[in-house]
Amino acid sequence: MDLTETKLSSEPIYQGSFVTISRDSVRLPNGNESSRIVIRHPGAACVLAVTDDDCVVLVRQWRYAADRAVLELPAGKLDAGEDPAVCALRELGEETPYTADSVKLLHTFYTAVGFCDEKMYLYQAQGVRLGSTLSPDEDEFTETVLMSREEVKAALANNQIEDGKTLAGLQYWLLNS
Repeated sequence: MDLTETKLSSEPIYQGSFVTISRDSVRLPNGNESSRIVIRHPGAACVLAVTDDDCVVLVRQWRYAADRAVLELPAGKLDAGEDPAVCALRELGEETPYTADSVKLLHTFYTAVGFCDEKMYLYQAQGVRLGSTLSPDEDEFTETVLMSREEVKAALANNQIEDGKTLAGLQYWLLNS
């Protein structure tokens, strides 16, 4: 079965500094027409960083859309033309006092595929250690949180971790290490 939806037209709704929103008219596989609201996003990278004493490096930061502080893997949007691996290392160093020698790609996924084209690159950091000299963006405030496997399991059981990228990364860590 051909499930392809074909764009017929696109009306810009919002043009921001890094996202755009449009209302697109599409032809459905059955020939009918419909509309779609689409958020275009440059993509992002997140990093699963584990210390030598087997604690995962997380950040707690205020997420305005959720109206709460959220516990997450360090992450951020890709700059224009930026290699996602470079972004992952940069975000680890900007959001935490940790740095890493390199990163290994674990998986890519869409964060909200029903209305947004943001692709997330999930990396695992290698050679994690204290010593970052980078600073967070001026509008970014984070608290570094280290958690052991048992603490992560308890936080998951108590629904204290609700961020999708973080759930994916932590499940990988718990199941594959």
